[in-house]
Amino acid sequence: MQKHTLTVTKRDIFGKKLKALRKTGVLPGNIYGKDLKSQAVQVPVKEFQTVYDEVGSSGVVYLDFEGKEHPVLIHALAYDYLKNQPLHADFFQVNMKEKVKTKVPLHVVGEPKAVTEKIGMLMQPVNEIEVEALPTDLPESLEVDVTELLEVGQNLKVSDVKHADTVTLLSDPEQVIASIAELVSEEAQEQAAEEAAAAEAAAEGTEGAATEGGETPKAEGESAKSEGETKEDGAEEPKA
Repeated sequence: MQKHTLTVTKRDIFGKKLKALRKTGVLPGNIYGKDLKSQAVQVPVKEFQTVYDEVGSSGVVYLDFEGKEHPVLIHALAYDYLKNQPLHADFFQVNMKEKVKTKVPLHVVGEPKAVTEKIGMLMQPVNEIEVEALPTDLPESLEVDVTELLEVGQNLKVSDVKHADTVTLLSDPEQVIASIAELVSEEAQEQAAEEAAAAEAAAEGTEGAATEGGETPKAEGESAKSEGETKEDGAEEPKA
């Protein structure tokens, strides 16, 4: 098995200054774990992304920090999907001799016969499940073979996921991870879109009538307040 390493350094930048740090191509993070006091760290974002693309959240990374090697899992990755870049990462130190709990992605393989024969469509409500294993036994992903799903209503559950004996599945065994739903025709999709548009237009008409009657809609103000409360570190508050 390939050993993945990453060098991080101590971070002295916090709060509003983190935005400027990210602009220099540096990712802020924290390293913590059993018998390890939480430390603020930073790492070049390109180096981090290269390693993360290979190991994900279930692969062990050996973190070089202040001359010591720490086996860690990458947890709680905050990601800006609009800019396609990570914002913050937690590095959780593990004991290689103790089992850990983490989430592992599900990888769908095959094509359901219900889909190839145009009987129904595949739905995947869950894309990861929780497992427990020694750090070295954690799988990068777990395969879900959907080939034998033949009819509308058929499904696969967590209990159907094949895994090594060294891995324990912790998610609810009755949780559905893949199913066959009724095939929706283009006409039905268009009709649903038209009905949604009509309902939206009716709602706007009702709101407009209420405003003309002297009532002020509160949703807009409340939304603005919520947005201000959840601004990213370093964002400026709007001036009056």
